Amino acid sequence: MAANFSDEDFARQLQAQFDAESALTLQNDLKNTANRTTSSNFVSDSDSDVTLDPELEQERLSCSIEGKNTSKTPHYVSNSDSDVTLSPNNADWESVSKNMSFNSNNTSKKSLEHSASSSEKIKYNKRQRVELEVKRRCSKTHEISDSEEETEYLRKPEKKSKDLKTPSISYSKDGESSKNSHKVFIRESDTNTHKEDSYHRNTVKTQSSQQQSLVHNSIQHKDNSLQKRSNSADEKRDSSTPSSLKRKHTLIIDKETSTNKKESPVCQYGSKCYRKNPSHREEFQHPVDDNDEQRPSTSSTSRPPAKKMKTGGSPVARGPMTPSRNFNDGQPLSFFLTKVHGIDNKYNRSCTMDVKDILSADMGNLVASCQFNYMFEIPWLMKQYPEQFRSKPLLLVHGFKGPNKASLEAEGSAYSNIRFCQARLDMPYGTHHTKMMFLLYDNGMRVVIHTSNMIERDWFQKTQGMWISPLFPKLPKPSNTQGESPTGFKRDLLEYVGAYQAYQLKDWKDHISCHDMSSARVFIVGSCPGRHAGDRKSRFGHMRLRRLLHDHGPEKELVKTWPVIGQYSSVGTLGPSKETWLSTEWFQSLATVRGTSSVPLMTIPLQLIFPTKDNVRTSLEGYPAGGSIPYSIHVARKQPYLHTFLNRWKSDGRGRSRAMPHIKTYGRSSPSGKELAWFLVTSANLSKAAWGAMEKKGSQLMIRSYELGVLFIPKFFEKKGIFKTSSDVDSIDGVFPLPYDLPVTPYSKADKPWIWDIAYKELPDTNGNMWCPPGS
Repeated sequence: MAANFSDEDFARQLQAQFDAESALTLQNDLKNTANRTTSSNFVSDSDSDVTLDPELEQERLSCSIEGKNTSKTPHYVSNSDSDVTLSPNNADWESVSKNMSFNSNNTSKKSLEHSASSSEKIKYNKRQRVELEVKRRCSKTHEISDSEEETEYLRKPEKKSKDLKTPSISYSKDGESSKNSHKVFIRESDTNTHKEDSYHRNTVKTQSSQQQSLVHNSIQHKDNSLQKRSNSADEKRDSSTPSSLKRKHTLIIDKETSTNKKESPVCQYGSKCYRKNPSHREEFQHPVDDNDEQRPSTSSTSRPPAKKMKTGGSPVARGPMTPSRNFNDGQPLSFFLTKVHGIDNKYNRSCTMDVKDILSADMGNLVASCQFNYMFEIPWLMKQYPEQFRSKPLLLVHGFKGPNKASLEAEGSAYSNIRFCQARLDMPYGTHHTKMMFLLYDNGMRVVIHTSNMIERDWFQKTQGMWISPLFPKLPKPSNTQGESPTGFKRDLLEYVGAYQAYQLKDWKDHISCHDMSSARVFIVGSCPGRHAGDRKSRFGHMRLRRLLHDHGPEKELVKTWPVIGQYSSVGTLGPSKETWLSTEWFQSLATVRGTSSVPLMTIPLQLIFPTKDNVRTSLEGYPAGGSIPYSIHVARKQPYLHTFLNRWKSDGRGRSRAMPHIKTYGRSSPSGKELAWFLVTSANLSKAAWGAMEKKGSQLMIRSYELGVLFIPKFFEKKGIFKTSSDVDSIDGVFPLPYDLPVTPYSKADKPWIWDIAYKELPDTNGNMWCPPGS
């Protein structure tokens, strides 16, 4: 901006002529200026068509310095080395902006006219003084660009919106950024022309461009003599300005630029601060320890590196959460809940998988699959497979007979790749309730044991659970004994599949034999219909669980006062008294400890979790959710003793208190709920048909239904005696992720268990509906 020549005498002459008599002329000029055509372009694109009055400029600079520390009138520093942009006086906007504006094109024209006669110099400079005063009061904060490239950058936003607001960063005297660093001053009274042109016209070119243009200007002598004095004021200003303010790029700065560290206090926790709130990180400094190179920097000009999510921990932004990565993050427990629609997304990130995630190509290149289940919706199921896998061989194992079987097979006839296997159900009232997947890949095999029917509503707004096996690699040659795990997983899986005695499953038995399953860390706990005596009595049902706890369960002294937890979604006929089955043979199996099943049951609390009527009414689905929680009034009236053991369904920590449970789980937890001796996720509800009942004085176990689950015991996960547990989604890192809150919440006096075959007309559900089942 500085000229290569000057005229000190001429400048002093102009200054001497600004005496007391100029006041009248100043007032007249203000009136004339108010009547001009409105224009908001106070800094022209041309290089030298504005003549600056040095005294006014010095006054403006000093006013800006005095007001810098206030948020109302910050001054703005451009990215060029020495240009200072001044903000408007907000207090004067309302009164001045209505009547005063300045047109820089008119200024340029009049500058040429006045330069022709020296007698009009005083009048011209008085006018310039008035117009610059108007500009100071009425102008918006303008941008100063270093180059034509930056000017083009400033012009881009107008293509998107006429009302685009340009954020600016304000600095205080010591070079620290102000808290109001993104204030943008926009007047509603500005015309559309100003909104469109502000990015074009509010720029001043670099010093080299100005000097080159001054050579060709007819009034350069007059302008530059005044510019010299103005530049001397700028240089004086720069001499006191910290070097940190001299920037070399455009003023358009990313809004991420935060408060300078010098201004921010140091957080009392320093680099070990656990808080993730961005506003806390901006408000306080978090210095990095010398020996902690991995801690993210709190620099205002850089983002902290993305954090890595630990096993079972809360996810963070590390790129897209693919199914395989989500699966790997859940290891080694590999226990997941299904994703629930209608809850906060944070509850669907950690330790959750959807059916599409399980079947996705990201989990492996599928060759064939087998689905064991109670209910199927075949068209919906086929849509869950990726398109490239929908023609792969699929075997559906079910327990339907008669019309239900015919209907299922008719539904599947539209798909040439689907075959069916009917499970034998020789016992009355038995069902095929097992829920399992076999997934064969070109490089291995995976087993999934879960609690969801293969129907859409079971994967939508219900709480469901699953265990997903590691990828079992192929063996060099088939073997029933090679590739066995410490838990006997391969042996027990072959035994369970063999119990179906179905030729359709022969190929899958061969696939199991061909794979190394030594990485499995869970035990299989299954139920098969029949009367099992002798050694077979302890292979299925609750007697299978009793044997496993006897061999690998917790120490008696450790858990002698720990409650047994049972959580389920259906209740069968348990007998006329609790001693018939519930608190004797079944409870004794679940209370078994290492080395003995003879424990004093009276000292062990039994806590059963089952939804109340209001749990269902206020759920995401409302009353229809109760259609998957069958407990009939006929059965409930026969066993009122059961209600004394009941506790509410509550899953605040996992965000699923309103997602009704179809999951079934059993375990032994500490009274505080922070520790777990063992945990079972299974398809088995609270019924004799699922768990089995002893007959002939305990010599045989009678089971009616197919069920399947997996048992987690701490020592097989390298845990010493117990699992640490939590149901809080923010603190399930490295612990067992429970699906519900512990300790349990007992029923209140007003709570009633959900009964699915009576009417509820007193209060509507979440969706405004009543519950009126047939025959009620």
